Amino acid sequence: MRVVVQRVSSGKVLVKDQTVGEIEKGLVLLVGVTHEDTLEDVQFLADKIPNLRIFEDENGKMNHSLLDIDGGILSVSQFTLYGDCRKGRRPNFMNAAKPDVAEDLYEKFNGLLNEKGIHVETGQFGAMMDVQIHNDGPVTLILDTDEMKR
Repeated sequence: MRVVVQRVSSGKVLVKDQTVGEIEKGLVLLVGVTHEDTLEDVQFLADKIPNLRIFEDENGKMNHSLLDIDGGILSVSQFTLYGDCRKGRRPNFMNAAKPDVAEDLYEKFNGLLNEKGIHVETGQFGAMMDVQIHNDGPVTLILDTDEMKR
């Protein structure tokens, strides 16, 4: 799995001009799933992300996690994270998991985050979305379970 983690002051997803997910302070997660991803990958990221110390404390140091600040998550599925741009000018998306597999793991990921007591909002899987991200910092991290397992 590949997740782009963005610390935000707010985030919102619209589908056909209708808000389907919205948070205030917290994290916007752009979530990509590949063929080899398993429930183990989902669980690893669902444990890792809420505990990342990327929110500032009273001294301006990044010492607080999402759990510490009681922030929300806006989780947006994004198969384009597995776009391969090495050849030609049009990305190849063969590394992205098939929609039924990806949606199942994406939903399990969001469910695990929710079970931790985190307020989770989502986009709409497979839809054309207008994602509004008010990046705070900016703080943006890329987590990839393939690289983290090495």
